[in-house]
Amino acid sequence: MTDVVLMFEVHQPYRLRRDIHYRLLEKALAGRVEPGDVEEALFDNELNRLVVERASERCYIPATRIILENVKRYAGGSRGFKASFSVSGVFLEQAQRWKPEVVDLFRELAGTGMIEFVEQTYYHSMAAFLPYFGFDELREQVVEHRKLVEELIGYRPTSIENTEFTYSNDVACFFDSMGYRVVLTEGVERVLGWRSPNYVYKAYGCDIRVLTRNYRLSDDIGFRFSDKTWDQYPLTADKYASWIASTPGDLIFIAVDYETFGEHHWPESGIHEFLKWMPGEVLKYGHLNFSTPSEVVERHPVRDVLDVPSWSPISWADERDLSAWLGNEMQREAFNALASIRPFIKAVDKPWLTRLWKLLTISDHLYYMATKFGSIGEVHSYFSPYKNASIAHGLFMEALGAVAEMVRREVEADRRSTLRKLILPEAKAFRFTMPNGEYTGLSAHSLVEFTELLEKAPPESLLYHLNRGDISAWLRGVLGLEDVAREIDELRKTPMAYSEVVAALRRVLKGLVE
Repeated sequence: MTDVVLMFEVHQPYRLRRDIHYRLLEKALAGRVEPGDVEEALFDNELNRLVVERASERCYIPATRIILENVKRYAGGSRGFKASFSVSGVFLEQAQRWKPEVVDLFRELAGTGMIEFVEQTYYHSMAAFLPYFGFDELREQVVEHRKLVEELIGYRPTSIENTEFTYSNDVACFFDSMGYRVVLTEGVERVLGWRSPNYVYKAYGCDIRVLTRNYRLSDDIGFRFSDKTWDQYPLTADKYASWIASTPGDLIFIAVDYETFGEHHWPESGIHEFLKWMPGEVLKYGHLNFSTPSEVVERHPVRDVLDVPSWSPISWADERDLSAWLGNEMQREAFNALASIRPFIKAVDKPWLTRLWKLLTISDHLYYMATKFGSIGEVHSYFSPYKNASIAHGLFMEALGAVAEMVRREVEADRRSTLRKLILPEAKAFRFTMPNGEYTGLSAHSLVEFTELLEKAPPESLLYHLNRGDISAWLRGVLGLEDVAREIDELRKTPMAYSEVVAALRRVLKGLVE
């Protein structure tokens, strides 16, 4: 028996305004408006609402009704119709706000017992690849997504995908540590080699099972269905079922964007009729059966280990790597800038500010900054609401700058409390070294820790850093403490014994950490 695993990816981002509402933003910075108004100043919710409403009428509502009809049509037999959905948290938010009928339909799907909902990041983000603390943020977003899916849909996922099928050994084993049974990713040929995507694999270094998408059969629907120049046009349900039936393997994992069914391919193309009749055509073949990710990994044995090193992650976009989001300098600059303020977001600990920052982690913001050519570039342009990548980058940096300024003001308003909670990643910690460059083994990840290490660091190390200006540079460049850095610079001008240096430094920092 060959299992057909059919999965739909459902996501809509919050798009940034092309004309950031600076008047409202300035009032927010001055504390004269509600925090929720800041989100309205940065994000184009008129456009976001329009897209959700239009896609709901063309795709989400009719396609979901067709799937429900098929579940009911084939219920009771030995082989029913099953499918899986991976729905981002930000999509569910928008649907609940502007088209609650869509959420009601998803809830009805879950109630049939024939549909599996797959976990993903709440913000459909590249959180796993953030510098310094990616897995900390990944955990937060997965847990937040799990909670929302349970509350709105009444389902607790046991399978998971990282955003856009991005995957590496580290990502898979992290999900394994969270208790997930199976992770979904792309069937990338440079990883699979001679092997087929149509089998169950195990992640390298841990026991989580891995399903790899059959991208050829998936893209026949997702990309080629409406292409009249394709030598297989038109794609009918019986023709597609025959291709599946002739494909060898334990399982065939087909995953497509849900917008395929009515938005990317309009209803006039016949895509809804295809979705309606395809399950029945597949079930005409006695050796085919519809299943879900969690079921197939229990039913079929592991055939091999999938090894995807952390330095070469894969995805289902573009060249099957991360270049769709991190392929050029604009994207990497934006991503690193986003990462740099996370420690301050955590220390300030204001839910409205945390939400703004997390909304900026939505992967689409980076996707719009891609500078690709040819057919791949055309796909990026199709999805982007902006004229070019430079505009997308400029708007993102403006929005991030506004968030950073709000964070700065919050820090200034309660600097002592914030600095006591601020924990820096290893790359931003102050490392005590000897004058010859030898590392002492001491590093400070916070101002509190730095103060504690003043009397533990070797005297020659402390004096070396003070005289070189390293301490004031760290306070100024990493912690943003310009006034404190100036005081430290003044200490350098006065000859002092070591004990006096320690006392003076403690005196300067005491008001901030004690």
